[in-house]
Amino acid sequence: MTDARVPQKPALEGLEDTWGTRWDAAGTYSFTREGATRECVYSIDTPPPTASGSLHVGHVFSYTHTDVVARFQRMNGKRVFYPMGWDDNGLPTERRVQNYYGVRCDPSLPYVDGFVPPFEGGDNKSSKASDQVPISRRNFIQLCERLTIEDEKQFESLWRTLGLSVDWDQTYRTIGHESLRASQLAFIRNLERGEAYQAMAPTLWDVTFRTAVAQAELEDRDQPGAYHKLAFHRPDGEDIFIQTTRPELLAACVALVAHPDDERYKPLFGTTVTTPLFGVEVPVLAHHLAQQDKGSGIAMICTFGDVTDVIWWRELDLPNRAILGFDGRIVQEAPEAIMTEVGRNAFAQIAGKTVFSAKKVMVELLQASGEMVGDAVTITHPVKFFEKGDKPLEIVSTRQWYIINGARDEKLKNRLVELGNQLEWYPEFMRVRYENWVNGLAGDWLISRQRFFGVPIPVWYPLDAEGHPLFDTPLVASPESLPVDPSSDAAPGYREDQRGVAGGFVGEVDVMDTWATSSLTPQLAGGWERDPELFDLVFPFDLRPQGQDIIRTWLFSTMLRSVLEYDAQPWKAAGLSGWILDPDRKKMSKSKGNVVTPAGMLEQHGSDAVRYWAASSKLGVDAAFDPQNPTQIKIGRRLAIKVLNASKFILGFDTSHAHEATEAVDLSMLATLSEVVEEATRAFAAYDHARALEVTETFFWTFCDDYLELVKERAYSEDGAGQGSAVTALRTALATLLRLFAPFIPFATEEAWSWFNDTSVHLAAWPTTSELLGSADGNTDVLVQASAALIGIRRAKTDAKASQKTEVERAVISAPADQLEIVALAANDLKAVGRIAELTLIEGSEFAVTDIVLVPVAE
Repeated sequence: MTDARVPQKPALEGLEDTWGTRWDAAGTYSFTREGATRECVYSIDTPPPTASGSLHVGHVFSYTHTDVVARFQRMNGKRVFYPMGWDDNGLPTERRVQNYYGVRCDPSLPYVDGFVPPFEGGDNKSSKASDQVPISRRNFIQLCERLTIEDEKQFESLWRTLGLSVDWDQTYRTIGHESLRASQLAFIRNLERGEAYQAMAPTLWDVTFRTAVAQAELEDRDQPGAYHKLAFHRPDGEDIFIQTTRPELLAACVALVAHPDDERYKPLFGTTVTTPLFGVEVPVLAHHLAQQDKGSGIAMICTFGDVTDVIWWRELDLPNRAILGFDGRIVQEAPEAIMTEVGRNAFAQIAGKTVFSAKKVMVELLQASGEMVGDAVTITHPVKFFEKGDKPLEIVSTRQWYIINGARDEKLKNRLVELGNQLEWYPEFMRVRYENWVNGLAGDWLISRQRFFGVPIPVWYPLDAEGHPLFDTPLVASPESLPVDPSSDAAPGYREDQRGVAGGFVGEVDVMDTWATSSLTPQLAGGWERDPELFDLVFPFDLRPQGQDIIRTWLFSTMLRSVLEYDAQPWKAAGLSGWILDPDRKKMSKSKGNVVTPAGMLEQHGSDAVRYWAASSKLGVDAAFDPQNPTQIKIGRRLAIKVLNASKFILGFDTSHAHEATEAVDLSMLATLSEVVEEATRAFAAYDHARALEVTETFFWTFCDDYLELVKERAYSEDGAGQGSAVTALRTALATLLRLFAPFIPFATEEAWSWFNDTSVHLAAWPTTSELLGSADGNTDVLVQASAALIGIRRAKTDAKASQKTEVERAVISAPADQLEIVALAANDLKAVGRIAELTLIEGSEFAVTDIVLVPVAE
């Protein structure tokens, strides 16, 4: 008998909504903790996507990689803890809110109850700050929260359409109440252990966003520049010539530096020279970072022109004569070291100007004084930028909060490298990127940001009798009071009316770097102190899936926080996805404007087709995507449709005579499938989902094109034993293939599985070789040789310009003796499918259909 649940016309359309609703109602992907132990749990530290704007095809690519792993582990009996977070805070959200609502934050403004923004979304709206309405910090944060919640709803809808098997009861927001508390608590614990500290130091600064920038947020961009040859004056009347790209910082010069082995300058080390134009006496010093082959081999150290200046300033114990303000302009007051009238007049001409304008003025002044030799020589050189910024970074002296990261602590650095080596890396070659980052750290992690929508740093500062903040004795929030916002909550032991008053307090207005929260995703997702029992069940997590480009930020910072808190790694394995490239082989990114949004793809081709495309790529391998010619997606759609149609075909056979598989071709097919199960399982265990898909798909098409054709006549026949063997083998193969495909094309496989099962395929056990009835008795060569013979028979009919349904009077197959013996085992099935009356097998040197006589077709 056949199953009545099989539809007349199977289709992919509508499966996402149908099964998404049913999975929700049944709790198919819910994490069940009752009676669970750590050994039976598989936990995933899922990347929380930035909830600002829209997802792009790269998200679909990498998140599918994670989902196929989750589904495989679930089918292997694991209780899969698969949460989803939303990364709400930080600069991307602020920028989106500014442009979406036409506002900008001004913390000096009072809160306006019931504020209505100028507009919501829309086109042709100016994003210039001058055209945006200034609003209070509290009003601005409310708009941030409002917009991110709407974005999260859209993101969740798309993830559900894609078929992510996330437990939607396990979600968190990086700016939510629990995340605020956890982030502030972790910071307080860092502070208590001496791992967090505040310091006045040179800081990489974005003048557009008016915020400090961490080392991990930097990128080099080639920019035009020019070398200017300047004369520094020795006491003996001779000059030393240096070449600089930043003459506008000459007033901040504190020394000249050359390499210790440079014979040209060895006699000058320990002497002094006078700066051009400003007449300030500065020392000539030696340092190994000076480059003998760059320019004239001697450089001026300014506070601060670049990162190397900072290193020289720190290691050579030099004074600080910083002249750049937070707005990127030259400060109004000249450094005290400039004492000559000429020097002060020169500085007055650049005070208040941007670095660009100041450079132009300085070149004119130096040329007029004769202390700039020749014309500027144009060059192109790499310049540091904030990854989200539009202007080169400057270095200003600010008071900031830091967390130690091993840059100045050899023991901590070695521990980070050690645990990185113990981590399982997929692919393995990504490990060196982590090691290089740890070993190349130049300074501790700067975590404070001069932004608005973020986790407030939970400290206040007492004010002395003159109203000056006592930064060295901060007032720290108690764990019980968290979360707090020092800009609006009174300091412990003080009243709100004492804010800003001498003898009172002021609150810290900076917020934490977004990575200071995202580095705690294992704690945020796992419950940490909120739910210790859950945390013990999932930590350390089994898998950290993420993009290769954030090894230095997210992976490293999470490892650091785990080492500082537990002296342990936060996960057992890391799976790194590659990038999506556009047709020109360039990485897709929002900043480049070459991204493709996935909603249209999913609607046009179906989720299974898009998932197939994503899962076809190995971890760590980049994939090109052409939206105009999505070949792989079309192949995936064809596969999903074929799964439905093949399932309908197989389930249409009468099962009343089904029994154990006994025929050679059936046993051969099952033996081959057994090898597929073994290889696919091994590939999944090694996080090689692409290989698991490849071997399964390769077998499936052979199964459909050859095996189904070979046995369908027997499956339809009245031959009890032969028919029963074929139907049993077909049903067994179908049940196995649907489970093998389930992680990749969950909608089509669930639909087909439901036609002959009452439970979800995604909760079914992963197939094993022992399930495949009789496979141990099968010879895989039988299916191989039978398929080759079938192909030969088809080709012979095609060459004769005859239909495949044409009757054959006689056919001859020639092959070596050992192959003939195997082909003979499938002779009856070959005769049936080829409509052959007489099949002759003869020995020959190679396998071939040597003769075929067709029955003439009646006129």
